[in-house]
Amino acid sequence: MRGSTNIRLIEPTDAAPIAALRTRDFEAFRPWDPAQPAAFFTPEGQAERIERLLAGHRAGTAWPGVVLAGDQVIGQVTVGGILPQPHLRRGSVGYWIASAAQNQGHAGRAVGLALRVMTDELGLHRAEASTQLENLPSQRVLRRNGFSPYGVAHSSIFLDGSWRDGLLWERILGD
Repeated sequence: MRGSTNIRLIEPTDAAPIAALRTRDFEAFRPWDPAQPAAFFTPEGQAERIERLLAGHRAGTAWPGVVLAGDQVIGQVTVGGILPQPHLRRGSVGYWIASAAQNQGHAGRAVGLALRVMTDELGLHRAEASTQLENLPSQRVLRRNGFSPYGVAHSSIFLDGSWRDGLLWERILGD
């Protein structure tokens, strides 16, 4: 899975590969992701999720993408919470890479490509992201892409039976 990294808008046909990756990496992602119903890990559940993401894209509130190594889906990168109003123009970046493709630079390149989409296609001014305080690899990805931490969101996400703090990140686009 080494080699080139690319991103593109998610498609309904991505449901089965994403379901397979999420099923295989269930334990690896458990510390970082909220609990999901069993249907989330099925192609049908992913197809429903993808349709919701594409509805957000049509509404202008999201840009949901997949991360590719060559032509193989290895993860996702999504710009969500898009606020396109002239006085706001911001969005929040989220991403994950399948464990078999981690530590090969794909996450950093995917985030960099998403930042280009945010600037060139979406016309956004500000990129935001959040990580858990313990997620140092994700923090390195954001730092390498010009993000700076700007605060802590206390008790912001319920994971694995308890509320966790998040580290908030920002980057002004075009800088």
